[in-house]
Amino acid sequence: GQNFLVDEGVIGRIVDAISPQPLDAVVEIGPGRGAITRLLVDSGCDLTVIEIDRDLAHGLRVRYPDLTLVEGDALRIDYGALLDPPRPFRIVGNLPYNISTPLLFRLLDHAGWIRDAHFMLQDEVVQRLAAAPGEKAWGRLGVMIQYRCEVEPLFGVAQDAFTPRPQVRSRIVRLIPRAAPRVPAYDEALFAHVVRAAFSQRRKTLRNGLKSIPGVDESGFAALEQAGIDLRRRPETLAVEDFVRIANVLADALGDAELPASTAED
Repeated sequence: GQNFLVDEGVIGRIVDAISPQPLDAVVEIGPGRGAITRLLVDSGCDLTVIEIDRDLAHGLRVRYPDLTLVEGDALRIDYGALLDPPRPFRIVGNLPYNISTPLLFRLLDHAGWIRDAHFMLQDEVVQRLAAAPGEKAWGRLGVMIQYRCEVEPLFGVAQDAFTPRPQVRSRIVRLIPRAAPRVPAYDEALFAHVVRAAFSQRRKTLRNGLKSIPGVDESGFAALEQAGIDLRRRPETLAVEDFVRIANVLADALGDAELPASTAED
């Protein structure tokens, strides 16, 4: 089920966009057969790769015996403890389409360690990452990523650049974690719940979506209305800062109420 990048022009363009430097700590997720890996090695950067496929990992060890290779699931890696000694790193990945969204949410938990990230993703996912309020692609993924990161779509990659040829187009995207959110949430877990609840019923009003959050009742809605928030709006019309404002009003209204654990599902 894997699609391997084979177009040398595209490979070179990706590495040019990354521009790895000898003093950079770089983590590559899913190196596969090493199409991008070899150019990263040639750059002299301090490279660590994460590969779950045993056969592919073996091939990389044979080709690059000095390479730091972690054989494991990128969804379960503790990125804060990945490097020894721990230090900020850059991240690169041709992400499998079936895990791209949960992996992006996983990496958000470690955004403080990440200098920047360059990913190849399904074009549709990049559209969701870079969307703006009011656009069809605007949703939970875009809100959560843009809360923590600057998003810069770079260039498309045609199906012919891979073997076997995939069914979908891909795109390279650059994510740069912010030093701090433009408008910080008082309680980021509550912020995540607000965004998830709102988009769980994206065609309905904000009031209907927020009803699913434990502890949110008429007093919470009253606090939101008093703060000037129109509960008749639909979630796809709201900007990141609007969701932060809603979460902050509810944080004050709910006090110490406990919320269930959030998930990475979108």
